[in-house]
Amino acid sequence: MKNKKIYDVIGIGIGPFNLGLAALLEPVQEIYALFLDQSEGFDWHPGLMLDNATLQVPFMADLVTMADPTSRFSFLNFLKETNRLYKFFIREDFFILRKEYNAYCKWVVNQLPNCQFNKYVENVIFDEVNATYQIRVVDKHSQKEEIHLTKKLVLGTGTQPHFPDFMKDKKYPNVIHTSDYLKHKPTILNSKSVSIIGSGQSAAEIFQDLMLESQNGLYMSWFTRPDRFFPMEYSKLTLELTSPEYVDYFYGMSPEKRKATLGKQPPLYKGINFDLINGIFDTMYEMSVDDTPLNMQLRPNCQLDDIHEKEEDSNYALAFTQVQKEQSFTHQSDFVILATGYKYKTPAFIEGIKNRIKRTDDGLYDVTRNYSIDKNGEEIFIQNGELHTHGFVTPDLGMGAYRNAIIINAIAEKEVYKVESSIAFQQFDL
Repeated sequence: MKNKKIYDVIGIGIGPFNLGLAALLEPVQEIYALFLDQSEGFDWHPGLMLDNATLQVPFMADLVTMADPTSRFSFLNFLKETNRLYKFFIREDFFILRKEYNAYCKWVVNQLPNCQFNKYVENVIFDEVNATYQIRVVDKHSQKEEIHLTKKLVLGTGTQPHFPDFMKDKKYPNVIHTSDYLKHKPTILNSKSVSIIGSGQSAAEIFQDLMLESQNGLYMSWFTRPDRFFPMEYSKLTLELTSPEYVDYFYGMSPEKRKATLGKQPPLYKGINFDLINGIFDTMYEMSVDDTPLNMQLRPNCQLDDIHEKEEDSNYALAFTQVQKEQSFTHQSDFVILATGYKYKTPAFIEGIKNRIKRTDDGLYDVTRNYSIDKNGEEIFIQNGELHTHGFVTPDLGMGAYRNAIIINAIAEKEVYKVESSIAFQQFDL
């Protein structure tokens, strides 16, 4: 079925960033928009929806507030409409529960009929005659084909769980990514040992979630390649590096300088919440008061090189290198959880328009300052795929509304939303 209407913009993928775009576009009557996602519905990181887990950014980093504080899709309005505003006020905590953020996003989705789920995008081609993008979609429920036409695209398919290179041709039943943790938790609890690999927030949250199980016989190991379990740096002057002018400054660097700078910035976006680190230590301290040996170990300076399945006893041999001593060792574990992060993966459906997309010499998107990646600089926009050009704030929920304001202004070819250009006390450039 071909829809003869021509949209001004179609967003593919409905995660928080494209959902924020849809919410900010809702009152903009002159822009006709549609959003498509292959999932059953909105569900943000369900495999890590731990009961007490919170966002690492304040509630103002919702879908819309930093672009339009008056929007009816703000988190505060969600609280008002769901009769939770006073409870939140009394709680006195800027950092909201992750499951509450998920509920908030679902509340927004339910008010946006142009956000359609169960829509699998097969391919996208460009019609040179009519200057439109043709999107071929299959409805996963009816299996019927749909074709939608649009002047512009916003790619919001997001990042995918990243596995180490040595796992490329391997698939072990009890070696998982953190994104699947809750699905496998019952199996983990029935194991004798578990190893967590990684130094970030997800690794720490899972370690904390399992700590009490160590008193029931589960032996826990937490390995990380850095030389310490470092916290996310969250001082106020450091937070100015999430400012629009720092994005400008970073974007103005050479590709080589950007790469080198990013390599020095993991504590700005890959670290662990300070309170969580302290909470883990305090729990271990409490467990050790009666001199009972802890059924766990924390091992920094350990780089995981490979995993081998041991058929004789149904567990795994993990090959490590102690980084500073440059010595190899092996560790055995029944279950392995890889907290190895997420990376952007180019969606297959853009193969038909690859000649319209700019690439850098190393094959990455050549993203312009307004987040477009097409050769004309005004047709195809990217969400959360510009780490190499716009810096460490790329996956930050707090910068989503800022990026969406820029994208909307580019689509509308006028200022729909005011975009701040200078907010920091620091001067980054000359």
